[in-house]
Amino acid sequence: VQLVESGGGSVQAGGSLRLSCTASGFTLDDYAIAWFRQAPGKERQGVSCISTTDGSTYTADSVKGRVTISGDNAKNTVYLQMNNLKPEDTGVYYCAATVPPCVIIAVEGVRAMDYWGKGTAVSVST
Repeated sequence: VQLVESGGGSVQAGGSLRLSCTASGFTLDDYAIAWFRQAPGKERQGVSCISTTDGSTYTADSVKGRVTISGDNAKNTVYLQMNNLKPEDTGVYYCAATVPPCVIIAVEGVRAMDYWGKGTAVSVST
């Protein structure tokens, strides 16, 4: 089982990025895929989650209205479209897999996740 993130980079505030998480060793039908981020010196926090198995989703209040999560089963890839980025969005973004439903992200956070990618860095400047 492997998760590989891509799409991070440096942008100015107000810009956009699309992160990708490609899974191998399992299909999106097997697991819910979540995005977490870890800002420097802070704990890893859930951003968004999608399950193509039961249709459940989760998005943190801090990013609602600015991020869209989607999945492409044919490519076994989950995307996180982030718009109107703010400096506080800076951090390393990790994708992770867990058994659905996505609400478990809000309840248990990182403890709920079974598999993790290595992360992709996002830097938002003013």
